[in-house]
Amino acid sequence: QVQLVESGGGLVQPGESLRLSCAASGTIYSTNVMGWYRQPPGKERELVATISAGRTKYAEFVKGRFTISRDNAKNTVYLQMNSLKFEDTAVYFCYALVGYNYWGQGTQVTVSS
Repeated sequence: QVQLVESGGGLVQPGESLRLSCAASGTIYSTNVMGWYRQPPGKERELVATISAGRTKYAEFVKGRFTISRDNAKNTVYLQMNSLKFEDTAVYFCYALVGYNYWGQGTQVTVSS
């Protein structure tokens, strides 16, 4: 059983930064995929970034602005979000594929002036 707990969301202005954290409990290996999805208001959930065995993958709309990283010793994955835009407003969900898909409860990120 894997549990994921996100933190770090909040309200920021355009151009500012936030760092999301996702602490995982349970047995997760560095080769297991972990990552972040988001769900903007009124839209479907979409992939933001994933990391597995040190390899990263990003959605086009965050390349160059967001960075995913992982501390395997702490079972924690991070999402550093820079140069935030209005359209980055969404609920951000942590994700882990450990046999099954596991999701966190989500953390709200609001970009507003």
